[in-house]
Amino acid sequence: TGKRVDQRDFNQVRNVTTEVGLLPYNHGSALFKRGGTQALVSVTLGGGDDEQRIEDLMGDLEKTFMLHYNFPSFSVGEVKANRGPSRRDVGHGYLAAGAIKQVLPHKDQFPYTIRVVSDILSSDGSSSMATVCGSTMSLMQAGVPIRKMVGGVAMGLLMGDNNRFQVLTDIAGIEDAFGMMDFKVAGTVDGITAIQMDIKYKGGLERKVFEQALAQAKEGRLFILGEMRKVMS
Repeated sequence: TGKRVDQRDFNQVRNVTTEVGLLPYNHGSALFKRGGTQALVSVTLGGGDDEQRIEDLMGDLEKTFMLHYNFPSFSVGEVKANRGPSRRDVGHGYLAAGAIKQVLPHKDQFPYTIRVVSDILSSDGSSSMATVCGSTMSLMQAGVPIRKMVGGVAMGLLMGDNNRFQVLTDIAGIEDAFGMMDFKVAGTVDGITAIQMDIKYKGGLERKVFEQALAQAKEGRLFILGEMRKVMS
């Protein structure tokens, strides 16, 4: 609504709280909260026999890093049967894994199999980016020597009078549902490691809209990384 937009601080990230070491039997764990979104992320380390082996047409593939994203129905107040992974689970998992994979140590430096599991306890926008943040902290708590901390934030887009666009930082669920863009940006203090954009507006967007979105995403990401760093230190 118009009142909602007037009260919105377009550059502000919602309240962030973090905690590590919650789960006693995992090698690392973290709870990342941003607004109404909560991600409980755990890390388990294994040996070479725990690598995921995949048969491919081009030969066998071995994966030493796995990230599983789980989005249960209760996280959005729904009641439905729990079946296999949905397209959302798979897609968000790939996005988060792509963001984290860029900073993992080489196998020669850290010869362990790493499995990350993110369970979304509550979702009000950008649970995949909460997974990225929680994964970073749980990996560090497990002692994995990642090269840099990775954080993420989702950008949105609204259109007002005279076709004037406004980029939103850290969109909530309602802004994702009724907005024109869901632009997820994950990265370190130095640059972007993963990016994904969903556009609902079919009229075409000017370059300055994307430039503004990336600039606000960097500002939001640096703020989130700062909040994460307080806990990790």
